[in-house]
Amino acid sequence: MSAPNLAGHLQRFFTERLLQQLGASPHTVASYRDTFRLLLKYASKHHRRKASDLNVEDLDAKLVGSFLQHLEQDRRNSARSRNNRLSAIHAFFAFVCLNEPSLAGHCQRVLAMPFKRFERGPVEFLTREETAALLNAPDTSQWIGRRDQLLLEVAVQTGLRNSELTQLQRQDVQFGTGAHVRCLGKGRKARCTPLRSEVATRLAHWLSRLPPEPTTPVFPTARGKPMSSDAFQKLVARHIKSAGKTCPSLRRKKVSPHTLRHTTAMDLLHRGVDITVIALWLGHESIQTTQTYIHADMAMKEKALGRATKSDVIPKRYRPPDQLLAFLESL
Repeated sequence: MSAPNLAGHLQRFFTERLLQQLGASPHTVASYRDTFRLLLKYASKHHRRKASDLNVEDLDAKLVGSFLQHLEQDRRNSARSRNNRLSAIHAFFAFVCLNEPSLAGHCQRVLAMPFKRFERGPVEFLTREETAALLNAPDTSQWIGRRDQLLLEVAVQTGLRNSELTQLQRQDVQFGTGAHVRCLGKGRKARCTPLRSEVATRLAHWLSRLPPEPTTPVFPTARGKPMSSDAFQKLVARHIKSAGKTCPSLRRKKVSPHTLRHTTAMDLLHRGVDITVIALWLGHESIQTTQTYIHADMAMKEKALGRATKSDVIPKRYRPPDQLLAFLESL
């Protein structure tokens, strides 16, 4: 197998399989791209060769297994994130298996690698005090700090996903009556999320200082480029660490951009918003996904408990009012 084959298969996988045949969304393409960027860097270091010099056979089951272990142990990725990376790798090797029969055995060994089972813990979200501490963490005397604060505020208010936030463009934001942001979410589903008036005002002021082109990123880097998902994760981690100095409860929580999305859902739930509306707000395909927030809301459970019958009250035994009914009851 010649060296260019890995690069050739990988390029065909993205251009032909994902874009032309499947019509994958930009979010899916970005997720798969990030997976192979990490995998190729790991493989290059392991084999001590450039990524462009690697063969398909160099990405064997043993290396993929050690790469997945590296994600969990060194990069501190969750089992869910690890499984998402493996899903992208499976998709690529299934494509290679169909197009290169001579590599079928090699591909099948990688495809046989199982997804890792994991326990679904309670949904992590921020309280209002923790949210306020996070929003106050950035240094707003600096341009970066003002960007970070507004980004965190929009994230908490809208509940947009990491990729949906980092890919927002000027043309996706509408002001005036019914101010909202548009995004293309999972499954290529477009949705609009309303903005509170004070958030819309600050966002309009922010955009007035950015280039006027419709494709200008709403939250650009210092070089004016769209922010990466990894950069947003590091941004959240940095400000959570800073906010923990004034809000000790944050030190015990593992907060990611997705935690901010959970925070939005829990805030809407506490305000009495119907769960079906929350599902539409977050772009959930199934309402069952949204129901996890009800299970996570201890305050709601305690309220239900307060309405329940006290444990020291013994209910009376039912007595049929008629002899015939009593006879039937005794059978």
